[in-house]
Amino acid sequence: MSSEKNSGSGSSSELARPSIWSKIDSRLALSSVDAVRRSNADLDPVPPHRRTWRTHNYVMYWISDNFSPSGFRNAASLMLIGLSWRDSLVCITVAQFIVGCVIVLNGVVGSRYHINFSIQSRASFGYYFSYLMIVMRMIVGIFWYGIQAYTGAECVLSIIYAIWPSFHNVPNRLPESANITTQMMTAYVVYFILILPMHYIPMRHLKWLFTIKSITTPIVGFAIMGWVIHTVGISNTSLWNQQTTLHGSKLAWTFLSGLYANIGTWSTLAVNVPDFTRFAVNDKAAFITAFVLPATGCLITFFGIVSAAGSNILYGQILWDPLQLIDHWTTPGGRAAAFFCAFFFLISQIGVNIAANSISAANDLNCLFPRYINIRRGQIIVAFIGSWALTPWNILTGAPAFISFMSGYSVWLGPIAGILLSDFYLVHKQKYDVWELYNKDGIYRYNKIGTNWRAFVAFFVGWVPLLPGFIPTVNAAITVSEGATHLYYLGYFYGVGAAALTYYVLCRFWPAQETMLDRAVYPDADVIQAHNGQYMEEDVDAGFGDAIVVENEGKK
Repeated sequence: MSSEKNSGSGSSSELARPSIWSKIDSRLALSSVDAVRRSNADLDPVPPHRRTWRTHNYVMYWISDNFSPSGFRNAASLMLIGLSWRDSLVCITVAQFIVGCVIVLNGVVGSRYHINFSIQSRASFGYYFSYLMIVMRMIVGIFWYGIQAYTGAECVLSIIYAIWPSFHNVPNRLPESANITTQMMTAYVVYFILILPMHYIPMRHLKWLFTIKSITTPIVGFAIMGWVIHTVGISNTSLWNQQTTLHGSKLAWTFLSGLYANIGTWSTLAVNVPDFTRFAVNDKAAFITAFVLPATGCLITFFGIVSAAGSNILYGQILWDPLQLIDHWTTPGGRAAAFFCAFFFLISQIGVNIAANSISAANDLNCLFPRYINIRRGQIIVAFIGSWALTPWNILTGAPAFISFMSGYSVWLGPIAGILLSDFYLVHKQKYDVWELYNKDGIYRYNKIGTNWRAFVAFFVGWVPLLPGFIPTVNAAITVSEGATHLYYLGYFYGVGAAALTYYVLCRFWPAQETMLDRAVYPDADVIQAHNGQYMEEDVDAGFGDAIVVENEGKK
């Protein structure tokens, strides 16, 4: 009898013993996770004390985003296809003004409801269909993270050359098939080590990084341009005197092609800008974007044109990349100047990669796996996948068609932006219930499969007609009609407009009445506390993820 009892007791003890998986799960799960709403501290609406971004912070952000090595190269492709430097400046400025307006309009959702793109997308696409949009955006972010990391490594390489000129003579020990040299791989590893700790900085504190960038990189830009003008002058260079070689309809369509390409560069931020505006102190703080973005884009492009024109006189070749230009500064004083220029470009590149790619992709991962991934963990995952799993040196060296594919990704991002804008301003009249967006069985589920069929139809109307014109940019062996090519050049305008109009018409005649509200439901302070408990300031300062301590139910 006694032995049976002991046996039963032992069996019960074994059943009660937690499994290995449950132990792992308990260690990996975020302390702030809300299993019912599938959310965590980073995915919830931003609480009042973390809404710290003001108008000047967004000014600094866009200045820092435009002033980078890639900004110097803005006019290169346009001038190579026949536009003058003046027409190139106009094209880039107009493109950034257009996309700046889209960024402002879509950013209001974040600054008013303090949610990111991942949550915003549920209102128009439906709870589960929105995951497809999130994955599409995440893929873009991860790939561009790796490509921008390679540019960051080029900054590091210029720094090493400036400090140790003998590094130029380091022999390459890697095979040609590696598509990267020993020198570049060394710089790449150093860059990765430098950027990794930056991912631990909470988003609300990154504004200080952008402030530093917005001061230092324009100084570098003016310094390089001033040195070129002082050293050689630019009045007689063929590049500076280059006129537009195109006329008539050919000029118009080439200009539109350049416009589309430059809009596409910012089309990802036009979609996920709520990831940043959610930290705004009010919904007007980010309006300045529509003016700062084109102004800084025009200025940095002008810097690039002047520098390239000067390099043609000095070195007999047009150097659009400012890093290649400063690598020619080999005197002791020149090397010191090259070091500081490359160092500040490195800071700029780190900021661009974190803001444009790392934060956004981490937000998407956070939404997909809210139990285990917060923004900090998501950024680390993005860093390793983008930097090492994708081997960006192979992408840049051996796959120009893939770069064309990534540049043309706005074929899909344009319709997404159009649907988001149409839903917020035209269909729901800016009235969302923020907490229903976190309810998988709530009003924004739309149907059993969590898909808003109106958005599904509008999305395909927005991109399918553009596909024939897009394919030749990836595979030059395929030819299509001139009309298809011209429609592709109008791609962003068509994608945004057609998707927005189709979505509005479908919602007008077949409205989802359950989502139509008499008044908006905002995440004010007491509502946040009622949903999540008390935010502890010391935990928030430690990082995003484990920032919430749920209060005792008795206290509630």
